[in-house]
Amino acid sequence: MRTGKEKVSRIPLAPVLLAFSLTGNIFLAPAAYALSELHKIPGQAANDAPSAQGSGQGQSQPQGGAAPGVPMADPLISSQNNQGVDKTPGAQDASKPVEVIYDINKAPEPVRKLREQIVEAAASGDLERLRPLMGAGADQTQVTVGEPTDDPISTLKDLSGDPDGDEILAIMLDIISTGFVHVGAGTPDEMYVWPYFAEKDLKSLTPPERVELLRIVTAGDLSDMQEFGGYNFYRLGITPAGKWKFFTAGD
Repeated sequence: MRTGKEKVSRIPLAPVLLAFSLTGNIFLAPAAYALSELHKIPGQAANDAPSAQGSGQGQSQPQGGAAPGVPMADPLISSQNNQGVDKTPGAQDASKPVEVIYDINKAPEPVRKLREQIVEAAASGDLERLRPLMGAGADQTQVTVGEPTDDPISTLKDLSGDPDGDEILAIMLDIISTGFVHVGAGTPDEMYVWPYFAEKDLKSLTPPERVELLRIVTAGDLSDMQEFGGYNFYRLGITPAGKWKFFTAGD
């Protein structure tokens, strides 16, 4: 029985070198292709890999997407005309620094009380517990952009990804658990707005602020928002008198 060493000694050197050369080409190609997979859009098929020509081109931006079952709404305004337009009543210029408030005790007592009631109702898992907090008629909380809805609770349930509205309650809790901003001071549109991202330049977010925002939206959503020019997911507003003004997403 021959050993591996004996076999090698009987094989001419030139063909061996040629064989190793060819084999090296075969194994290097898959390795390079695997590296290109890093730039693929999640879920992209292998034969849709970016072209090797034109370095830097074909790298796709991350895809956006809202929380499962709750579709991301369209922006409040078109990206071509979003300069200088308020996203919420009384909103200030998003290009200017905003004061982010984390201490709820800095808000008026009616605001603190209503926020606590919203948190308790949302945490209960019973969507109906929000109904007494939403008012009626002209004072009813706005849950859609545009025409008012006859039944805000039914509308919120329809927006949720589950039949009981648990998902929308979870989103509400996430929103109202962030820092907030005070906008429109001294005007009829004075409001306390959650989350503070609604009034902040998203391109200027610090690393901790990006992490906080990514507790609410996906990385793809954040990329889309930065391209659009502003936050366009759910926001919640309470007047200084303790009226729940809105819980809406961008349109």
